[in-house]
Order: sequence, then structure tokens, then C-alpha cells
Amino acid sequence: MDTGRRGLIATAVTVVCAVTVLAVPGTAFARSSSPDPSPAPGASAPLAPPTPGKDLEAVQEKLDTLYRAAARATDEYNAAEEKADQQSAEIVRLAKKIVAGKEKLRKLKGRAGAAAAAQYRGGGLPPEAHLVLSDDPREFLDGADRVRQGHHATKGLLGELTRTQEDLEQYAEDASAQWKKLEAGRKAKAAAQKKIEQQIEQAERLESELREEERERLAELEQEAARKAQTAWLDSGVLDESDGKASEQGKKAVRYATAQIGKPYQWGAEGPKTYDCSGLTSQAWMSAGRGIPRTSQEQWKRLRHVDVREVRPGDLVIYFGDASHVGMYIGDGAIVHAPRPGRTVTTAGAGTMPILGVVRPDAG
Repeated sequence: MDTGRRGLIATAVTVVCAVTVLAVPGTAFARSSSPDPSPAPGASAPLAPPTPGKDLEAVQEKLDTLYRAAARATDEYNAAEEKADQQSAEIVRLAKKIVAGKEKLRKLKGRAGAAAAAQYRGGGLPPEAHLVLSDDPREFLDGADRVRQGHHATKGLLGELTRTQEDLEQYAEDASAQWKKLEAGRKAKAAAQKKIEQQIEQAERLESELREEERERLAELEQEAARKAQTAWLDSGVLDESDGKASEQGKKAVRYATAQIGKPYQWGAEGPKTYDCSGLTSQAWMSAGRGIPRTSQEQWKRLRHVDVREVRPGDLVIYFGDASHVGMYIGDGAIVHAPRPGRTVTTAGAGTMPILGVVRPDAG
């Protein structure tokens, strides 16, 4: 991206060339523009005259692409972090089992040692030998019963020793496997973090190259596109059948989410000072007493799907084909969400982004 602008001095020329190099097709809010005609062989490519509306749409398109890529990587990061937490908890659980198993093994070995010592004190003869040497019938019968009980006890002790030893070996093997998964998860988390930072850095660099009036116009274009999308969504009659009645848990989740309005977006954050999109929705529902998956993709996969026409406050609206964004429906056609880096938790029209579907955390 820097190479395509090297040597350009004039600000207007810089913006035009940056847009030309960075434009890519297909985003939520902007349409791709036609490519400039190729110059004749051997001729220098003429600089395109400034066309502010068209070029800023392309900038918006590129920014949307970068931030959506960052959102996908954030989901990868959050998923890796969630798995790492689960694996760490499993390692701790197994470690406790290993400690308890070792203590049990120590006691069992102590019992086995006591039995051996008792036999030594009896002259080194096994109970069967003492039984054979007895001439008293009553003593013989009592001794036979004791021998039988002793055999059962010894057999049980040896079996328990064997099982405990096997359990310890299995716990150690499981802990080792979980540790390997944890290490792999850490690598995945680090890779996702790198992708996030790269995408955000590119987006911020692109925005920093715009003049103030261009940034203002860019914001206007975004708002205009959002208004059009929301109007079209509402005009479709999608909410005509919705009664808008939230459950008690849904009301609590909405209260929590709306109380966070104005707090900054931060990828990987779950509050209380900063949030990413799924961090906000998962914490809101946790405050209502219901745990839900951490990431927007898992929320889409694992929560009950409901028809968009039946959406009610507290439901989660999942966006884009890859389920990379989520907001909470709050009623009257609006959501509360954490949009992207550089923005704060805010409300928006539920139809301003392409809706993948709606899920209900407290279904049933």
C-alpha cells in the first residue's frame, strides 16, 4: 500500500492514488467503482481527476473490508482464548486428581506394608501354614474363615493399588495432551492477534491520510448508507408481526447492554471498561443469569435460531455471512452493539448491516 504512493507530494493526488490502489469489490455499505482504463504501451498513466464521492466510497469500502477482517480475526482470538481457559481448567482438575491419587496410593502401599509386617511377626509363615498346624477343630474353622477374609482383603488391596496406579498414569497422559492443546491454542491466539493488529493498523493509516473534510464526508456517506439500509429493512414489513415483548431475562440483558453505551470498543475485551461485539452480548446475558458462548460465530451456531419477524428485545442479531458481528436487539427496530476499533458502544438500526439471522439465548 505504501509503495503505490511513494513519491506523491500533493495531498489530493495522494488520496486519489491511495483509493485507486486500495479499492476492492463488495462491502456492506459501498459499491465497487469501475477501474480506470489502461494507458497505452510506453505512455505514462495520467493521474485521474479528483472525484470525491466516488473515491470516498472506495475508501469506505476498503475500511469496511479491513475492519471486517479484524472482526473475523477477533473471533478467532476469542475462540482460542476460550479454549485456552477450558484447557487450563482441565489441567488444574487433572493435577488435583493426580495429587489425590498419589496420596491414595501412598496409603494403599502403607496398608500393604502393614500386612507384610504382620506376616513377618507371625514367624514368616503364611496364614495357611498356621491353619494346617492347628489341631483344634474350632480354631481350624475360625482360622479358615480368617484366611478366606484375608485372601479377599489382599486381593482387593492389590486390585485397588493396580487401579490407582493405572488412574494416575491416565491422568498424567490426559494432562500432557491438554498441555499440548493449550500450547497450540496459544499459537493460534498469537496468530489471530497479529492479524487483528495488522488490519487495524492498515485501516488507521488509511484514515489518517484523509483530510478533515474528507473524514467528515466519509462519515456522512456511512450515515447515509445506514439510513437507506434501515429504511429499506423497515419498509419490507419485517417487524409487522413482532410483538416486541421481552422476557424478564431479556429485559435484564438489555439494561446491562444499554448501560455500556459510550464505552470504547476493544478487541478481545469483555468489560467492564471496554468491549468487543460478542464480549458485550455475552456479558449482558451473563448479568441476566444465563451464560452463552463467547464469540458471535459460536452464538450463531449454538443458540436457538428464531425468525427475524419474531425478534424481541434481548435477542441477538448476527451479521454477515461469516457471523463476524453481533448486536443485541433493544426494540423499535434498533440494536445496541460495539461496532469496531475507534468507535464506542452505541445504538444503531438493526437493518443497517446484512443480517444473517437472529438467535435467542433464553429460548424455552
